Amino acid sequence: MEWLTDPGYATSRWVFQRTLAFVYLVAFLAAALQFRALIGQRGLTPVPRYLEYTEFRDAPSLFHYRYSDRIFAATAWVGVAIAGIALFGITEAIPLWASMLVWAVLWILYMSIVNVGQIWYGFGWESLLLEVGFLAIFLGNASTEAPVLVLFLLRWVLFRLEFGAGLIKLRGDPCWRNLTCLYYHHETQPLPGPFSWHFHHLPKPLHRMEVAANHFTQLVVPFGLFAPQPIASVAAAIIVVTQLWLMLSGNFSWLNGLTIVLALSVIEGSWWNRILSIDAPADPDPLPHWHVGIGIAVAVIVAVLSFWPVRNMLSSKQLMNHSFDPLHLVNTYGAFGSVTHTRFEVVISGTAARENLAEAEWKEYEFKGKPGDLARRPRQIAPYHLRLDWLMWFAAISPTYAGPWLLPLANKLLQGDRTTLKLFRINPFPDAPPAYIRATMYEYRFTDRQERRSTGKWWNRTYIDEYLRPVSLD
Repeated sequence: MEWLTDPGYATSRWVFQRTLAFVYLVAFLAAALQFRALIGQRGLTPVPRYLEYTEFRDAPSLFHYRYSDRIFAATAWVGVAIAGIALFGITEAIPLWASMLVWAVLWILYMSIVNVGQIWYGFGWESLLLEVGFLAIFLGNASTEAPVLVLFLLRWVLFRLEFGAGLIKLRGDPCWRNLTCLYYHHETQPLPGPFSWHFHHLPKPLHRMEVAANHFTQLVVPFGLFAPQPIASVAAAIIVVTQLWLMLSGNFSWLNGLTIVLALSVIEGSWWNRILSIDAPADPDPLPHWHVGIGIAVAVIVAVLSFWPVRNMLSSKQLMNHSFDPLHLVNTYGAFGSVTHTRFEVVISGTAARENLAEAEWKEYEFKGKPGDLARRPRQIAPYHLRLDWLMWFAAISPTYAGPWLLPLANKLLQGDRTTLKLFRINPFPDAPPAYIRATMYEYRFTDRQERRSTGKWWNRTYIDEYLRPVSLD
């Protein structure tokens, strides 16, 4: 069964496993630091309440057996520790079965978190990490040959990720077809980055070139992933460069980073040996028959489960970022099928006044990532994920997204809840909680170059309307 392995990809596997472990570490760290305020026992959408009406078969999770904030914290921090072990390559020095067990534990722990995370974990990169993490279980360790079937399945994930994103754009907002979406996108994306202002002000012909290049990368290049080398490596390198460009222009959690991780698994080992001066083992052990058998079984399962994502990609009603099985084994992906042309922001503020609210002094809560202070330059957040900041962007698009959590959030702020306040960059009421909380809608736009020089501000804003009327604990 030599055709099922390829020693030429040993270094590619080494790079893939190390970088995947880093993504896992960031994901578990984000869960550990934010869960209490969002989904903890006293969070905005508590896990225990969610588990009351959710069955295990619909959302498999270890927390169905028992949940407490302490158990969740232990789960997340254990995930951080194991990911750190994998990042430093310890999994490569242990027996094959033990290495598989480590990657399986990472996958099970993170799936348990995602499947109780509710709206806070409803992002495509969560399912992507689980799908890729599942396949990583079967990649073997440093002493064994690289399994060709599993490497092919990773390419299949990357193909669906890129091609699905390309199709959703062609079927979605007309600005993708007339190459004008980037006239707006850098300004209206969920969390602009430190260079987004500069990207927004690039010449419009360059914006059109960017969109055309994006279509080429997502709709043409993915087919090269299945071509012989070095064509496959060239296709992967193009995807890497495109993703680095996206990372410079905005914050999309670990989506871009994980896409790069997938592309790195495609690059042929001799490229890595020249770049990193790493030599693969001269005589790696052949994969044992039991491992080869498991790899074939996984390939069959993925092939069967791929029916629904493929049908979705071919459908005129293509879904974006959807899981067709509760284990998130084979999913469909896509991003920005529609592009908002105007940026709206929901600004939360409070006042200590208890009467005459129209003339009261209202102080704003500052978020860590999303725009607020007009003079504050957008920050680099990715690959970390600020879940409340992202949901605030969705809330500005439609109040429906804020339905389950906005009033509970206001209640927590009125109580001065310390756990919730950790989600914010600035608490304007450090001494005592406010008497009232409100939310207002603004239109935000980047300043132009002249405004930037004269005012020092990155943003201008215009009041639109009341979003949440003033509420108090009464």
